[in-house]
Amino acid sequence: MNKSGPIIFIEDDVDDQEIISHVFKELNLKNEIHFFGDGESALHYLTETEIEPFIIFSDINMPKLSGMELRKKVHENEDLRLKSIPYLFFSTLAEQRDVIDAYSKSIQGFFVKPASYSELKDTIHSIVDYWQRCVSPNYIK
Repeated sequence: MNKSGPIIFIEDDVDDQEIISHVFKELNLKNEIHFFGDGESALHYLTETEIEPFIIFSDINMPKLSGMELRKKVHENEDLRLKSIPYLFFSTLAEQRDVIDAYSKSIQGFFVKPASYSELKDTIHSIVDYWQRCVSPNYIK
């Protein structure tokens, strides 16, 4: 896990992208944030770049390639799997079947987007802080 790498946010709602961008600025995180409006463009970035992201936040319902389909492709790609990139779902809804399906695909977390800005900020801060403290298989001290 590359703790200084960019944070990938796959979110097709432009308003949500803008709000999330403000949250990251207020949290003063050192990681760059890269937004993708669909799973297909995110997959292209992940497979075609040498950059090793820190965390992937993915919506579930997206055009072209859903979050579940993207997770499956990332998990099946040996190069991406070996990078130990935490893959989290960050969605408006959490239907039980989606949560079960997500965890069956080795997801590292499933979060419902909080309704308030302050809760959103607290949630993102907690997630990033947790993964900053976490040790991964490719951890080098």
